[in-house]
Amino acid sequence: MNSGKSRFKSASQHNTSQAHRGTKVRISDEFKPKETIDNPSDNELRDWALEGGGVITSFGNLAVFTKVKSRIAKFTQVYIEQELNSDEKQILTGVQDYLKSKKMIKLDRVMCTSPEFKTNCRLYVSAEYARLPLMWGNTLFPSEGKEPDSVTICIPEWEEKRVLVFPERGLTIALGSDYKGEIKKSMLRQMMYWAKKENSLGLHAASKIIRVYRDGKLRDFGCLLFGLSGTGKTTLSGHSHWLRFPEEVAIRQDDVTILKPDGQCIGTEDSFYIKTDGLESKNQPLLYAAAISRRAILENVKVNAGGEVDFLDSSITSNGRAMVKRCDIAYTDEKIDMDKLDFVFFITRRCDVQPPVARLTPEWGAAAFMLGESVETSAGDPSEAGKSVRVVGTNPFIIGSACQEGNMFLDFLRRNPHIQCFVLNTGCIGGLERGQKIQITDSVKIMEMIVRDEVTWERDSFWGYDVPVDIPGVNLEHFRPENFYPREKATEVSRELKQERIDWLSQFSDLKPEIMDVLKQ
Repeated sequence: MNSGKSRFKSASQHNTSQAHRGTKVRISDEFKPKETIDNPSDNELRDWALEGGGVITSFGNLAVFTKVKSRIAKFTQVYIEQELNSDEKQILTGVQDYLKSKKMIKLDRVMCTSPEFKTNCRLYVSAEYARLPLMWGNTLFPSEGKEPDSVTICIPEWEEKRVLVFPERGLTIALGSDYKGEIKKSMLRQMMYWAKKENSLGLHAASKIIRVYRDGKLRDFGCLLFGLSGTGKTTLSGHSHWLRFPEEVAIRQDDVTILKPDGQCIGTEDSFYIKTDGLESKNQPLLYAAAISRRAILENVKVNAGGEVDFLDSSITSNGRAMVKRCDIAYTDEKIDMDKLDFVFFITRRCDVQPPVARLTPEWGAAAFMLGESVETSAGDPSEAGKSVRVVGTNPFIIGSACQEGNMFLDFLRRNPHIQCFVLNTGCIGGLERGQKIQITDSVKIMEMIVRDEVTWERDSFWGYDVPVDIPGVNLEHFRPENFYPREKATEVSRELKQERIDWLSQFSDLKPEIMDVLKQ
């Protein structure tokens, strides 16, 4: 690499060839491996993954194991305008030199099925890590033989952990991690960035349709579920609500959805990447059935000597995963897009005075988007698991202005007044140690009753949003803060929480004032 200004500086150095994409990534320009295995078959990759330490479970599916057990978020740097410093330039030069002696697997796939957002993706990964292209390849759709819009170069054996993201070029370089989620998110992060440039929002949100009788008619209601990894987003998006035909659900996506200004929700992937910690058939029957399919690939899940899988054993990591195909999840079909949106659920996992559910005004909806409240989980930073955290849009992969996304979301809600927003708490009430846990069954029933319009609400004078008075099938008496706090303590906790929220939003100087104002009433 030249010792002068880096060619990776900014968008201004590259011509734009498509409306939402930067220059097609030409890997041969700067990063050329010595040898490339060009688009091996799924069976070849599976055989190599077995040779590389994978095992066949009693379910007949493949289990693999990694050194790195979660994303290396704190080692990730995104470059839009800034130049690389000398150390970063040295890393890139080192990568270029290293590849000259490396055999890499090259795999091409397509993200999205909508012509408007269809994106050609390419992965280069060190040949000895065949399980990574195997899992990633099963995540997306077959290649159409075109040059890539987005490229990720993954060198797991690199001594230093680093992820360098160049969004205007569609290029990510992931070093020192053999965790499949790092590759998956590199492509989705890029897609979300391009979507925002087209006045759409790339959201870390799942999508599903709930089909129920309402006002005497069988109707479809589109739902988006926001949530940080590990808070219940996939669990709730992949649940049937125990509906009986002709009432049913249609599951679309579990991770990233593109929200267009008119309310259409564009899907991105052909698989779910589910957490398996505590996975069992009683409360999560659809996901459990998919995880034991022969097509599933288990990652860092306990497998005993005889091949028996133990989803309740988290001794390897509490961030065990299963890559499952959408076709193995009941209530999915060939569609990944959703034509219209009716309900937005912000999933949080608090353990204080936050009720099991709250109904929001549009301004409160935008505030909830900006607050992105939950707790850290093992999927993000295991060392901080359980700690209160706020991430705008519950989306750790936003590139560029977070304020812009919050303002866009408020504008979207105002343009589409039929869409209702809710905060859904999957944590507990009254503290982690002695509080009342909100069960999966509670959250599933709450969503169903909201869609049926059978919840009775009242305005909370302190917060300015609506809280439930009655939810059929849910005993709200279990979740009253006064069961766990003296009145004065409950008031103190609420005031402290409000001030925390105000302090958080205050850092966003370009945020529309009405988003902040809902917390100052």
